[in-house]
This record gives sequence, structure tokens and C-alpha cells, in this order.
Amino acid sequence: MERRIINPWTWQDQWGFVQANEMTGMQRVLLCAGQTSVDDDGNVLHVGDMAGQLNRALDNLETVLGQAGLGLSDVMRLNYYVTDISAYTEAAPIVLSRLGKAGCRPAATLLGVAALAFPELLVEIEATAVK
Repeated sequence: MERRIINPWTWQDQWGFVQANEMTGMQRVLLCAGQTSVDDDGNVLHVGDMAGQLNRALDNLETVLGQAGLGLSDVMRLNYYVTDISAYTEAAPIVLSRLGKAGCRPAATLLGVAALAFPELLVEIEATAVK
């Protein structure tokens, strides 16, 4: 697979995402359901803690990717659904550091939403990965 990053500007670099990823010659596309801060039985973890929920959601995303033989470096798109954008912005360095260390530079969208599937959830992360 070949990837070409399309960034007409540079402002997005501080947030660890790109404006577009063009992919050619790929063999597989994995569309992941939104991942949240839940344990192996679906119980919500880190109630009231955006940073904790972000970390667990990323852990769960990595688990799903790993089951498919992929990793964060294969993620080309991330959608973040958050109930509190200010809390996300404060915790964002956690996400940026993890994604950066993994070599993940996705096209991304951040959306503020009124609620998620369970009232205790603060964040849900949806991913598209290619290989």
C-alpha cells in the first residue's frame, strides 16, 4: 500500500492529524466500531475521567486492531465523539503522544455530542485501518 498525506496547511500538525490520507494499492480495509472505556464484560471504566477513558478506549481499539493483525500505524481515519470538548482538549496530549509513538497520523474528526450509549461514557473512538 502507498500513502500520500494531503495537508494544504500546517495548523493541524499541533493536533496530530492530517487533512487527508490518500491510499492506493491496499489489500484490506478494517472498519472498527466505536471503542469506549469498558472492560472485557462491557462495564464502564474511569467514570468522570476523560484521560482514563481515552486511554482505555485506545487500549480497546488496539485490541480490536491486533485481532485483525493490524496496529495503530495502520489507522488512516479516527472519529472522536466526546460529551465535553474542553475535557477532551485537556486530555488530548495523551492521545497525541500515543498515536505519535505508534506512527499514526490519521485524518480525524472531533465531534461534541449530547450523550453516548451509556451515561457514564465521555468518549467513543471510531477507526478505519488499511493494509
